Amino acid sequence: MKEADTDIRQWCKSSYSPDGSNCVEMAATPTTILVRDSKNPTELPLALLPATWADFASYVALRAG
Repeated sequence: MKEADTDIRQWCKSSYSPDGSNCVEMAATPTTILVRDSKNPTELPLALLPATWADFASYVALRAG
């Protein structure tokens, strides 16, 4: 991941995360989806290709029923 990819614009919290600091956050660039733990916002985020993120989100939605 290039350094510029971590200069994030807008982090979004999951609507399923409870209030407080125990949240999953994500931010999107045209080429990368970044995922982080809101308890550790200064740690490097997990970087995923958009297709990988889509596969993950589909899997989670199927598991949720």
